Formats: sequence, C-alpha cells, structure tokens
Amino acid sequence: MIALDETHDPDASSWVDGADAHPEFPVQNLPIGIFSPPGAGKRGGVAIGDYVLDLTGVSPLLEGEAAEAARLARGETLNALFARGNDAVNALRNAIFTILSDTSSKVEVQHFLVPARDCTLHLPFAIGDYTDFYTGIHHAMNVGRQFRPDNPLLPNYKHVPIGYHGRASSIRPSGGQVRRPRGQRKGPAGDTPVFGPSLRLDYEMEMGVWTSGSNKLGCEIDIADAAEHIAGLCLLNDWSARDLQAWEYQPLGPFLAKNFHSTVSPWVVTSAALAPFRVAQPRRPEGDPAPLPYLLDADDQAHGAYAVEMEVRLLTARMRAAGLPPEHLSKGPMTAMYWTAAQLVAHHTVNGCNLRPGDLLGTGTLSGETRDTFGSLLELSEGGKTPLSLANGETRNFLEDGDEVIMTAHAVRNGYRSIGFGECRGKIAG
Repeated sequence: MIALDETHDPDASSWVDGADAHPEFPVQNLPIGIFSPPGAGKRGGVAIGDYVLDLTGVSPLLEGEAAEAARLARGETLNALFARGNDAVNALRNAIFTILSDTSSKVEVQHFLVPARDCTLHLPFAIGDYTDFYTGIHHAMNVGRQFRPDNPLLPNYKHVPIGYHGRASSIRPSGGQVRRPRGQRKGPAGDTPVFGPSLRLDYEMEMGVWTSGSNKLGCEIDIADAAEHIAGLCLLNDWSARDLQAWEYQPLGPFLAKNFHSTVSPWVVTSAALAPFRVAQPRRPEGDPAPLPYLLDADDQAHGAYAVEMEVRLLTARMRAAGLPPEHLSKGPMTAMYWTAAQLVAHHTVNGCNLRPGDLLGTGTLSGETRDTFGSLLELSEGGKTPLSLANGETRNFLEDGDEVIMTAHAVRNGYRSIGFGECRGKIAG
C-alpha cells in the first residue's frame, strides 16, 4: 500500500489561482492525461484547478526520476510512462506537487499553465485491450431478478470474477457523440428477429481501472503484487443496447450490444492520489464462499476498496432548449464491487494472460442497494416497465436521441481533501 505523505495533507495549498477551492483538481489530486494546447500537438499534462500543466515545458525544471518521467510523458500517449511502473509516476507527482505548492516556483512554472477551457483532452493511452467485469453485485441481482426472479445470480458469480473481452477501438474520451447502434433484436412476442436501430439504449455507471507495468505471457500477477499494477482510475460509461443484448448474448455473451462505443473520463487519477481513500473491502454476507487462495490477500481485504462516490445526471434535448440544468438520476458507491480491483488483475492473469501498460478493466455497473443508487436505466425503469419521471414532465424507459448522460465521481473520506475525476459525458446522436 502506498504510504501517505505531504501530498495528501488536507491543508496543503497551491499558488495556482482557484486550485484550493476546486471541486475536482486541488493540489492533492494532480491527475495525469494527454491534451493538446491551442495550436500544438498532443502531449502529457497534469490537471490543477482550471488549468493544465504542460509537462513538455516543465520537464527541464525537474530532476532525477521525475524529470525522466516527464520526458516519457511528452509523447501522444502515457504508455511509455506507465511501462516504468508506478514508482516513476509517483516521483513525477511528488515533484509537481512541490513546484505547484512552493510560491518560489511560480515565476518559472506559471508560463506552462494552460487554461483547461482552451485545451482538447484525448485518451490517455493507446488502449491495447479492454476487459469489462461484472463486479457490481447489486446490479447483478437487480438484472437477474428480471429474468430469474427466484435465482437472480448464476452459480459461478460468488466464486469467480465474471468478465468479457470488450472492444478497445471504440473507446472515446468524454464529450463526444454516440451513434445509436443498429443490429438484430427480437422481442418475446416475435417469431423472427428484425434489424434496425436499438430501441432500448442504456448507460452503465462504472469505474475504469488503468493498468501499469506488465507481466510476461505465461506469468501471472500474484494477488499480493496486483495493486502495483493499478495505474489509477477513471470513470467509464459502457453504453449498452439492451434489446440487441437480450437476443445475442447467449451463448457467448455481449457483442454488438456493447462494442459500438464506450466513454471514459480523460484524466488518470493515480493510485498515489487515491491512497487516502483506500478502505476495507465490504465483508461478504454470511454463507458466501471465501475467495480461493489465489484471490485472497489480507492487505487487499483491509485496503482494497475505494471510497469513491459516482453520480449520473441526464440532460435531454428539451431541457437543453429550455436552458434547464441536467437532472440528477442516481448516486452510487464504488464499494458496491463484490471483487476488489486487485482481484480483477490477479484473476485476469492467473491463466498466464499478459496485461500491458494502459490496458483498461471495467468494473461493471456499480449500483447500490436502493433505487436512488441504481446505475442504469434498465434498473431504474425495471426493464422498461416503469418509466422514469423527470422534473420537466418527460419520461424515460431508455435513452432517446439528443439525451446527454453526464457522469462524475469524487473520492471522499473524513480527514482528507476530496478529489474528483472530471466529467464522463456523451450525447446520443441518433
């Protein structure tokens, strides 16, 4: 587990205007990503308040491992940086913390701060592989009850982390448009499938786990070492076409219903920044099986969960035209994960599968136990049977053209400065 230091001090402050009061990116956070300043190409940057610190410009002011890490972040992706592992990233974060909190650095450093509103944010990695898990047990129960009321969880759920291999090529950063997918669908009353646009388009409130370092093909990552391979977290919206999914998922699982688009928040909130928010994994209910030994580590059980709260808001075309703000739909905890992020890494590699820097692991939809924490319209509308009523008089079973889904998340724990992830948003284009 990463030791806490001065970078986690809730009273630490920065000379950057507005950073200390910023709800997402105070100096205790310093997430890293890839951005383009006006008139220039992609390069690494660090979010601080309403600015992005250009690592290309600031790297000559750094020394040792931090300077080398900043040089590795000069390219169009962060893959080379995170190939060095978390130690290099932590050294960079500590050095950036020092120059942004020490007023004597202001004259030299302020020239490399670019207003975030003038920047374009990109995917932080060239994503080689994407695996989406199904760790949200309350979501699994809610969905399972719609199809198997008496036995909502399949027999393997509490024994093995369930996942499927997603499509990396269609992952996009926050802010883009999402084309309504087309494919085959077949309702319970139909004799044959029909082809056309999805009529049951949905969002999924998830967190993404970025990987750091790598393991050789044929060599697993031990559960005790798995946390060292977690670069950091982001928000993830795994858009889902429920009608396509219902027809195609047997026997091999999701395909066209999932691979058309996934949206991530563009900043990597590093494992070091999240260290104060590591909490005990919720105890399994009495009678649940203990994880098999390759998935069980005492330190991971004591510190393997994250005190992160996620929120979903919806902005419809009618709201936008009327100048109304997005409407809150739900808010749920990341502690809804039945398996820890480290367990996902260990399980993913136990068969010898090699992870690479910048691979993305999705947690699956993280709904809580109550309706106000449900992370999808599939749950909120009870499979479309109970339309969701919005404050402006509209209703929703599933997403309509022009709807914009906005996800945010914050790590929150008593005694520490809350940090955020930025937005993960996308608009249904039709």
